[in-house]
Amino acid sequence: MSTLSRDELQDVLRRRFQDRFGAAPRLALAPGRVNLIGEHTDYNDGFVMPMAIDREIVVAFGERSDGQIVAHATDFDLELTILTGDPDLNAYPHWMRYVAAVARAVRERAPLGGANLVIAGNVPVGAGLSSSAALGVALARAFTELAERAWDPVEAAMLVQSAEFEATGVRCGIMDPYASAAARAGSAIWLDCRSLQARYVPIPREAAFVVMDTATRRTLASSAYNERRAACERAVAAIRESDPSVTALRDVQPEQLAGARGRMDVEAYMRASHVIEENGRVLAFAEVLASGNLDRAGALMDASHASLRELYQVSSAELNLITEIARATPGCFGARMTGAGFGGCAVALVDAARVAEWAPEVENQYRVRSGKPGTLLHVIPSDGAHVVD
Repeated sequence: MSTLSRDELQDVLRRRFQDRFGAAPRLALAPGRVNLIGEHTDYNDGFVMPMAIDREIVVAFGERSDGQIVAHATDFDLELTILTGDPDLNAYPHWMRYVAAVARAVRERAPLGGANLVIAGNVPVGAGLSSSAALGVALARAFTELAERAWDPVEAAMLVQSAEFEATGVRCGIMDPYASAAARAGSAIWLDCRSLQARYVPIPREAAFVVMDTATRRTLASSAYNERRAACERAVAAIRESDPSVTALRDVQPEQLAGARGRMDVEAYMRASHVIEENGRVLAFAEVLASGNLDRAGALMDASHASLRELYQVSSAELNLITEIARATPGCFGARMTGAGFGGCAVALVDAARVAEWAPEVENQYRVRSGKPGTLLHVIPSDGAHVVD
């Protein structure tokens, strides 16, 4: 992961593409995202509220005439070629599986010949900021241009969701690719993960969102993500015994869950409790943020973190510590872990007028108390995937 700025990153990719392939590229950019509230609700057909951030994956791209895809990843200093029609994703390194899976998905929808690619980014990897979805969306944006197909952000999000499952085996939800593909600068997205209807909620000028990187990393496939999804499905199955109309936790009211408690294991009940309560928090958060009630918005973020820690059990000592420090430092309205959990980042809602003094204080306290070099990033709500000529 590069620490270069957006402009520096683009300049480096243009030069490397020119040096390697002897032509000027176009650039497809897709941002990472921070989820403000609504964690582990997306794959339960629930509600989420992410925003894209000013950190992105960039793919420099150009056509090839031989039907092959030659991709160079600058972060790994590694180049590989995908043979047309090669079905074996396991033959490639992890990052290259995304390239192959997204290319295959685009080819199923439109003619796609060969491509030259140079890939780099400044989204922290494994931090819960959706670097993998940003990679998939940037690739989809580039391949869509090469296939001369109109860009549809919602279609692209579903394509990338399917490709990521194919590449990794993780049954990820729609939120991450949707945010990367369809975000708007200055706003968060209130998203219904069942209907894919969205509403853009402007971020008040008084509000600053700060990503707090704990300097701990997790691997999603090994972080019990699929196990938690399975627990949610067990809860749904138990509730369906008395109400067959229920197809996901999105459909469940608290009293229905309570009535079915005796038919499910403790773990399923805890996971379902979090999801049902979290859906309500997302609905409330969208309203209070739009109205500028930052105290209430922060309280909802705090409640979300507590639920993720106690009921969904996906937090960590470092995430708990950094959110505790954030809340105790004057200027913070609320804080919570963000992303799948077990490491990575938290996010804090901070008074924009105080963020410059608040951030270094939190960063310093976290380093002293954890012994880890945590990093804070004041992130700006940014546009979704786009192409730069």
